[in-house]
Amino acid sequence: MSLAPPITCDADVAEGAAWLAEREPRFAMALSKTGPLPLRLRPPDFAGLLDIIVGQQVSVASARAIYARLVAAGLDQPENVLRAGDDGLRAAGLSRPKARYVLALAERDFDFEALYGLPDDAAIAALVEMPGIGPWTAQIYVMFCLGRRDIFPSGDLALQEAARGLFDLPVRPSPKDLSAMAAAWSPWRSVAARLLFAYYRVLKQKEGLS
Repeated sequence: MSLAPPITCDADVAEGAAWLAEREPRFAMALSKTGPLPLRLRPPDFAGLLDIIVGQQVSVASARAIYARLVAAGLDQPENVLRAGDDGLRAAGLSRPKARYVLALAERDFDFEALYGLPDDAAIAALVEMPGIGPWTAQIYVMFCLGRRDIFPSGDLALQEAARGLFDLPVRPSPKDLSAMAAAWSPWRSVAARLLFAYYRVLKQKEGLS
């Protein structure tokens, strides 16, 4: 089975957003609040996966600051990571577990280019085989580094909370329940995720003003 064309530009995201808004009025309402959705593509390589690992379980501001320090030190390249070792990564701001994962990734010499030819599930499975790469990290990589258009990381708390608010759910949906909801948003689930991420920020800003 041939792979669907990847998301590569703002026009692709806009196409998916229009498709979703036509089929789900609440998405149309959300788009009126969020405005055009961001592309948010990352490099499809070691640096892109490093960026995602850095962002695990920390604020956006902290992740950006740490990643900027890593890039400034050349630690977005595996050969430099191996030279710097654990001490160098820790000095740049990585936690001990994350430094261990990044070192293991650099040592592995993973074939990122091979992911291009794999279906979504197989690409995610190949990434999850590496230490420190769980389903969420793999899904985010496939979505934002490979540009796959039909990925939905239902275990993400921000997506769950945004769905609760947008669809007036009594409680935050479980990953299983949110995944079932998202089935109706195929083949543009990656854009649905972008929309819910953006809507989550709208909800947070509203809370800040109340």
